[in-house]
Amino acid sequence: MNKQHGFSLLEILIAFSILALSLGILLKIFSAGVNTAGVAEEYNAAVQIAESIMAQTSMETPLKPTESTGVENGKYHWHVSVSLFQFTAEDLDLTTIAAVLFKVKVIVSWGDKAGVGGRQVQLITLKLANKMV
Repeated sequence: MNKQHGFSLLEILIAFSILALSLGILLKIFSAGVNTAGVAEEYNAAVQIAESIMAQTSMETPLKPTESTGVENGKYHWHVSVSLFQFTAEDLDLTTIAAVLFKVKVIVSWGDKAGVGGRQVQLITLKLANKMV
């Protein structure tokens, strides 16, 4: 009577194949998670830059229709455009109002082709200013 003790070569090869496939799938999942965390960090930085630029608008100089661009941290390209907001409402005489609305739009872009094919964040708000007479 010949009794086997241990595993055959075929069983060991199958076990190693299953282990290799499992490890490959797990590594792919972990690398995708790290990549997603990196993208989220870039978006967070871009939003902070856009909010900072938007807060600076009208603080340093009076609001007027302008456009400006720049680069932050050597990676994030920003563009700010300030334009008059055309407010229309019935039963409202715009000549009696002592304030004017400006539309402030901030776009922050980054990536391989910033502004063209890269990623971007866009914030838009309205700001109130005294009407210059």
